[in-house]
Amino acid sequence: MHDRQSGEAFAHLSGAGPIHHNVATQHDSGKARVKEGKQSYADGTPFDTLRYLQGKLLVKPERLSSLDRFREFGKLARRTAKSLNVGFREDPKVDEAPRVREIIFVDTPDFRLYKNGFILRRRIAYVDGFPSGDPEIVFKFRYPDLRRAAALDVRPRISGQYRLKFKAQALPHKNHLGGYRMLYSHNCKFGVSQVHEDDRLAMPTLVRVFPALAALKRSNEDRVRLVNEGIVEELQLPLGKLDFGKGLVAKSNVALWRTRGDHRPLVGEFSFETKFDRREDVSRKAENLVKQYFVTLQRDIRDWIWLGATKTRIVYQLKGSWGEGHQ
Repeated sequence: MHDRQSGEAFAHLSGAGPIHHNVATQHDSGKARVKEGKQSYADGTPFDTLRYLQGKLLVKPERLSSLDRFREFGKLARRTAKSLNVGFREDPKVDEAPRVREIIFVDTPDFRLYKNGFILRRRIAYVDGFPSGDPEIVFKFRYPDLRRAAALDVRPRISGQYRLKFKAQALPHKNHLGGYRMLYSHNCKFGVSQVHEDDRLAMPTLVRVFPALAALKRSNEDRVRLVNEGIVEELQLPLGKLDFGKGLVAKSNVALWRTRGDHRPLVGEFSFETKFDRREDVSRKAENLVKQYFVTLQRDIRDWIWLGATKTRIVYQLKGSWGEGHQ
């Protein structure tokens, strides 16, 4: 259950009130309910609990022009950690080749999903140049208000297995360094093999699999397609674990997104993520150190940072700007 204490404990991280998007969701249609003071979905299942905290800094892609530059970034992240007495345990894979994944986004021609806070993508891991494992479907609802993000039921209607993940994401302010803003990402993921639908690009199919999208279907002829005909190749290098004390440990990595085929660099990203079972288990001292590290690192690597966007937004703008206010 997502209780009041958990929500208010993280509310102070945002530093601002919610941004109001044009969101048509199950939450708006009254399918989320409050019963005896407990928030639950339509079937009575308690709201998912926030269990992850993630820091994300976009990096100018030209700064990640070689594997040596990836490792150079890792040294900078470690230097900032040392200056704040944050522990850092280097990942042994930092000396290996980066992981490679292929990522595509699908949406309606008018980007109806993204304009309403939804992201739908497929990821394929590559090993030694060949696809490895089951391609992964990721469906997420991302919003700047925690309670609204929790109220959206992202569970897929499939007979196979899936995994839910609800996390707070800290990003820099859009126009200046030295602070942070919050987004809340409520998502599910599952292997393509877990879905047995014939026409996976038809909107009626998507609505059957993801009931949260029902309000966005306009007709049975609606279809989704590859966003901007873009296929992303991701190169990701694990850097190490940041230890903020009191059991709060975060894995970190640096990644580069580029277009597949012509290898046009799109954007880089440094990310660290920690998981906790209960919000009250996270000490205020450790949480403050996380925030201090995130803000200090921005200043220490100011020449590397790209402000004002997210990786997904950059893909949606591959063919030019189409509007403001979307993350």
